[in-house]
Amino acid sequence: MAAAAAANGGRSRTLHRRQRAGPGPAASASHGGERGDTGSVSGRKDPFPGPAPLPRPRVKRFLRGTKEKAPRAKSQRLRWHLKLSGQREEAAAARAARLDLLLPEEPGFLEADPGEDTCTITQGDIAEAVDIASAAKHFDLRLEQFGPYRLDYTRNGRHLLLGGRRGHVAAMDWQTKALMCEINVMETVTDVAWLHTETLLAVAQRRWLHVYDNQGLELNCLKSFPGVLQLQFLPYHFLLATANDKGFLQYLDISVGKEVAALCTRGGRLAVMAQNPANAIIHLGHSNGTVTLWSPTVSEPLVRMLCHRGALRALAVDPTGTYMASAGLDRKLRLFDLRTYRVLQELVLPQGAGHLAFSQRGVLAAACGDLVQVYKGVGKDGPPQPYLCHRPPRPPHGLRFCPFEDVLGAGHGHGFTSILVPGAGEANFDALENNPYRSRRQRQEWEVKALLEKIPAELITLDPTQLGCVDTASLQQKREERIQRLGFDPQAKAKFKPRRRAKGNNLLHRKRKVAHEEQRAVIRQSVEQREQEKKGKRKERRKGESSPPPKRGALDRFKK
Repeated sequence: MAAAAAANGGRSRTLHRRQRAGPGPAASASHGGERGDTGSVSGRKDPFPGPAPLPRPRVKRFLRGTKEKAPRAKSQRLRWHLKLSGQREEAAAARAARLDLLLPEEPGFLEADPGEDTCTITQGDIAEAVDIASAAKHFDLRLEQFGPYRLDYTRNGRHLLLGGRRGHVAAMDWQTKALMCEINVMETVTDVAWLHTETLLAVAQRRWLHVYDNQGLELNCLKSFPGVLQLQFLPYHFLLATANDKGFLQYLDISVGKEVAALCTRGGRLAVMAQNPANAIIHLGHSNGTVTLWSPTVSEPLVRMLCHRGALRALAVDPTGTYMASAGLDRKLRLFDLRTYRVLQELVLPQGAGHLAFSQRGVLAAACGDLVQVYKGVGKDGPPQPYLCHRPPRPPHGLRFCPFEDVLGAGHGHGFTSILVPGAGEANFDALENNPYRSRRQRQEWEVKALLEKIPAELITLDPTQLGCVDTASLQQKREERIQRLGFDPQAKAKFKPRRRAKGNNLLHRKRKVAHEEQRAVIRQSVEQREQEKKGKRKERRKGESSPPPKRGALDRFKK
């Protein structure tokens, strides 16, 4: 150690002497020997020059949509702008693909030993095997007086909202177990839902819809929303969708506090509702076994599907918007492909499923009587296999997966149960979109940006990719549609009107000249027609002269 230190000390003094000596020939030679021609410290060539190559599939995972094959723009500035925006998207996707290696967490599922089934693993076994922080996420809340309970999580997975059938409403930070507010509305509660942030919550009570803040203060009572049974909040459109017992689907814009649409579904009591997170379409289940898809701008259902022979009991749509799970009174659990509206998989359950929920990674949870079953591999080849099973104290009345956590929340008659489901949630979150650890200032800034980027309700369609497509209709078709709409052709050639010139008085002369040109064109056309007629007659005469005269018979003299 001492020899190494002395050697290092001698080397540092030698370098100091060379720096003080100035840029002499010895110094230049030493620098050339150290760096070499390549400019590196060791003088060796880099065997892998430039940035590391990226596989194209990894970059495609971060691209938003596909490039539209639009006709070439006429404006050079527009072509430059489109090219620059495409380059920026490619660069952003490549940068995101490179930084993907820095994500700290990795998703994973339970792996059973050979001959062992994961359904036999209990919550106690999972809690003993995981770390202390994850084991603390499995707990029970004993609330036996005001149940059964409905529940909802915020988009960042930090806060939990509970609503008891007998009027008990509570909001809390479920990870720290800090209670935010707890009230009793002294009325039947049918459903609860968080709004865009954890400071506002909506409660569907027996008579009307009420909005409260996180301190339990009532902010608004919406009497135009009576008898609400189901609530769904559309975060990117700031719309609260409600379904009531009279068969009406209503939309409330919470940013301005106005009702956007009120649609009569003519389907009776609406007790089953789900939303498609990919395109914000509302799915409603009816008592005749059909499922209808609704948009606030259309008064009729966009799609009507016959899913079961009996009434619908539960609906759920996966986060990608590709699969829909439905359960009916016929005790069947069916999985539909929303691209083709066909059945992919079907299961027959002993008691049927009363509630369904999809996680962020496609894990499906079903409440079958007093048992909660979790299925993995939904949408793949073969029927989905049971992944986990858990029996709460009472039959579940509501199921929700917590975002960015491997946790399934179940509300029942004796309170609330938090179930550990390894591999259910996304391992990493986008801090600019949903940050569980954001401060008050960050939440306020996010709220302002979200309001500025709010999507109008008119843009809710079945296929959101059509919004970015270019209409490639022909120019003639557009012109005909414009003529029919206006009643005249705006591009028609107007009658010649000469301009008044300051010098000279040749206005009349120019008018006569234009008139004479028009007459000349008419005369020229008529002369050409006459010449063509004369040529035709001449040809006929020549044909007649060349042909021999017809033979006359003996009786032709008597013909007139």
